[in-house]
Amino acid sequence: MFSGAGFELYLVGGSVRDALLGRLHDDFDFATNAAPEQTLRVVRGFADDIWQVGMAFGTIGLAKAQCKIEITTFRQEIYTADSRNPEVSFAPTIESDLSRRDFTINAMAIKLPEGGFIDLFNGLADLAAGRLATPASPEQSFTDDPLRMLRALRFEAQLNMKPAPEVLEAIVKFGPRLEIISKERIRDELSKLIVSDAPGPAIMTLVKTGLAAHIIPELIELGRLRDPAHRHKDVLKHTLTVLSNVPPELELRLAALFHDIGKPKTKTDDADGIHFFHHEVVGAKIAGRRLKELRYPVKTAAEVKALIESHMRFHTYRLGWTDKAVRKYVREIGPERLRALSTLVRADCTTQNPFLSRKFGRLIDELDTRIAALEAEEESAKIRPALDGDEIMAFLEISPGPTVGKVLNMLLEARLDGRVKTKPEAYELVKAWAKENPPHLKV
Repeated sequence: MFSGAGFELYLVGGSVRDALLGRLHDDFDFATNAAPEQTLRVVRGFADDIWQVGMAFGTIGLAKAQCKIEITTFRQEIYTADSRNPEVSFAPTIESDLSRRDFTINAMAIKLPEGGFIDLFNGLADLAAGRLATPASPEQSFTDDPLRMLRALRFEAQLNMKPAPEVLEAIVKFGPRLEIISKERIRDELSKLIVSDAPGPAIMTLVKTGLAAHIIPELIELGRLRDPAHRHKDVLKHTLTVLSNVPPELELRLAALFHDIGKPKTKTDDADGIHFFHHEVVGAKIAGRRLKELRYPVKTAAEVKALIESHMRFHTYRLGWTDKAVRKYVREIGPERLRALSTLVRADCTTQNPFLSRKFGRLIDELDTRIAALEAEEESAKIRPALDGDEIMAFLEISPGPTVGKVLNMLLEARLDGRVKTKPEAYELVKAWAKENPPHLKV
């Protein structure tokens, strides 16, 4: 359609990169020399749906056969010294467009419809080598868009790639420019990084380059902290192990990242050793403040804070909890949060001592089993017969007495067995029972 209308069209960016990695999906990016208004004219009648929210930036979005497609006019984005949003200008050629992209692995294109492969900056070689490099100099790239520094670490986590030395040097140098980026854009990149398959090395790079100072500065303090009392002397490395050990669910990963963030501020050293009293309480407050600054939803921040504040409570279980204490734990934690908290607590045990690890695992298994048993017991206690005493007396035309209790017990057993679920079924059962046990008789 574009060729017939006299325009160029290229498959570009992550779509090409992911295809080369065998990561096929239903989300495609295209670039064209057609202006946004011209693109609209071309795709009308073809698209199942069209959205124009990015039109000012040259992008027309559309849906077709359950695929999401974005078509963008050749462009380049540049941040001014104090701008929080990029200034977009259209570029004359695909070569100009590709030259201002973030990384070489995202600067490859396929010319359509003939399928010619364009790789002006050796992106394919970098992809094969697992190397993150920039088409222009890193200094130019990060000046154009400072968010690319954080995006480099996101690709390190998602694609298991290593930033080139000159990229790391530029991140160290240009890190303060991240301050001009909107918190929402930083939040979105951080979230993608955290829920990736291997976030640990990228978070370590975030700390080592100093970029963390502009997002979560407490991580840098965590990297300097040693905790000899708990067999994970490097608290940051321990944190990253916990982060990788929990499932890639955003709230759970955020809780893992922040779970020990309060330790630097609570460290005390006395004759009995090093302590971090109430670090979970302090950590929850720090996490709440940082998540609010990054514009995370209130619900997300509240859930993360609750998990952090509660993650040390299990450690008193070895002293012996009564059933009442277990019920109180469930009530105060909240039944909907128990699974996530149990997962976090398990991940927090990173000891290399196999005896201690097995002992810890058995204790938390025991608590989970007791919680399940008590919940089952309480659920059973909530089950009532399908009919109450008044309904039974009215139906059988009898007065209060032992017969009513026997019928109630019979109906409860039938309910527990799954034989009776509704009132009509219950009345039929009572009717059949009454034929064999006349109500006026003592039964």
